[in-house]
Amino acid sequence: MQGVMLRAIGMVDESVEKMWKDYLKSAGVSSATYTAWQFGRTPEVADELAALVIEGRKRATTGLAFEYELEGEPLPKKGDLSIVLGGDGRARCIIRTTSVRIMPFGDVPEEFAWKEGEDDRSLRSWREVHERVFTLDCESIGRKFGPDMQVVCEEFEVVFQ
Repeated sequence: MQGVMLRAIGMVDESVEKMWKDYLKSAGVSSATYTAWQFGRTPEVADELAALVIEGRKRATTGLAFEYELEGEPLPKKGDLSIVLGGDGRARCIIRTTSVRIMPFGDVPEEFAWKEGEDDRSLRSWREVHERVFTLDCESIGRKFGPDMQVVCEEFEVVFQ
């Protein structure tokens, strides 16, 4: 899954805490909560997708709805803050969730695929890549992927880098 959340515990260095402190200072806020995670499953994909976020091309991500429950993670909500990690576990930027919609995979619109910013940004390529990844995710736990499976479509903005 392109937006898989990998908790920062034991995975990152001091760059996460430094970026968070710098963000709080720049925002004039004394405290807030955040999560730290990386896109993708490999360091290479994490680096590639974090770069797309920083350059402004990637402004959305998608995950299988049932995986949040399986992993004990709350669904994202508008206003959530996250530190995006690179493949080495270092902080790359901070994003704020601007929109969350849950819908069947087969109903994801072309405009959302464009906002994900990957490949040629078409709905066709978005579906090919995500179907391949989601099928593997489902098979790993004995489920069968289908176009009616619920996905979490999250949009975000970069608020600090």
